[in-house]
Amino acid sequence: MSLSNNDVEAVLRTLIDPNLGSDLISAKAVKQIAIDGTSIELCVRLGYPARSFWPELTEAIRESLTATLGATAVSIDIGTEVVSHAVQKNLAPLPGVRNIIAIASGKGGVGKSTTAVNLALALAAEGARTGLLDADIYGPSQPLMLGVTGRPQTDGKRFSPVTALGLQTMSIGYLIDDDTPMIWRGPMVTGALTQLLKDTSWDDLDYLVIDLPPGTGDIQLTLAQQIPVSGAVIVTTPQDIALLDAQKGLKMFEKVSVPVLGLIENMSIHICSQCGHAEPIFGAGGGHRMAERYGVELLGALPLDIRIREAADGGHPTVISDPEGSAAQMYKSIARKMAARLARKAKDYSGRFPKITVTNT
Repeated sequence: MSLSNNDVEAVLRTLIDPNLGSDLISAKAVKQIAIDGTSIELCVRLGYPARSFWPELTEAIRESLTATLGATAVSIDIGTEVVSHAVQKNLAPLPGVRNIIAIASGKGGVGKSTTAVNLALALAAEGARTGLLDADIYGPSQPLMLGVTGRPQTDGKRFSPVTALGLQTMSIGYLIDDDTPMIWRGPMVTGALTQLLKDTSWDDLDYLVIDLPPGTGDIQLTLAQQIPVSGAVIVTTPQDIALLDAQKGLKMFEKVSVPVLGLIENMSIHICSQCGHAEPIFGAGGGHRMAERYGVELLGALPLDIRIREAADGGHPTVISDPEGSAAQMYKSIARKMAARLARKAKDYSGRFPKITVTNT
């Protein structure tokens, strides 16, 4: 039996990547097909980090090609290639950063910062070069969650990002004492954040995760207009009050032309640490209903678990402290889906065009 590239592609079109929601051919993830008799060699490059998913996908490809085409040997070179994606039309991508993902919430108290740090760590665990910017000037919490103290190094002009748990990080919390209140008005806050973002020497990041301040006021709107964001994620709880504000956050990103990659329902269900009883104390199905109403993806639902809180407060968030645990696997699954949704968005081609300078002659 003589096999052709078309035969292989036809089989691969039947395999749906659960993170992308599409087949590998449509996603242009198959870079090369080589056939020698009944032996097949593939080069697959996913547009999102998925190190822990590679074995499952590799086996699924091998089984399909063997069962359908009768291939006697299937060799698969699988990896990840993260590229820059388009940002708001009036902004340019940040040097040293391929993609910025904003983690936002319509209100405080929904676990946004804990979610942000675990998603950043999950992206890194999946193989991406990742950074984390704590943009909550009034209540910087990332230094505590990352277990970092001290000041970032600077040459007088730019900061060096603080390396913590494998992430490149920056926060106003590194520059002030723990008990110092930030009694600043909006323009000062946006100016400080812009400086932290642009005056930090980010080093070849695939993703910079930004933990935005809660809310949808002037500060959040200004930041969404000034930061070159590739995509945003909304964190909410199932509670109706939280969902009401989360909807405002989603609409804010729509107004500034930032694609919303999906929703995360946090504190979805409480599981008693003593008896194991599960109860949706903040309501049930709210995130799913909101996702359906606005046509966005529900990336995942996370439990209200005392261990997640203890790990974050202790400076070793869940993805680091219990990497094989169920909660860490949830964060990794959400991170893969989030990055995969971004991989399907328009790419940034601005770097391919020369800059034109007009001078008087």
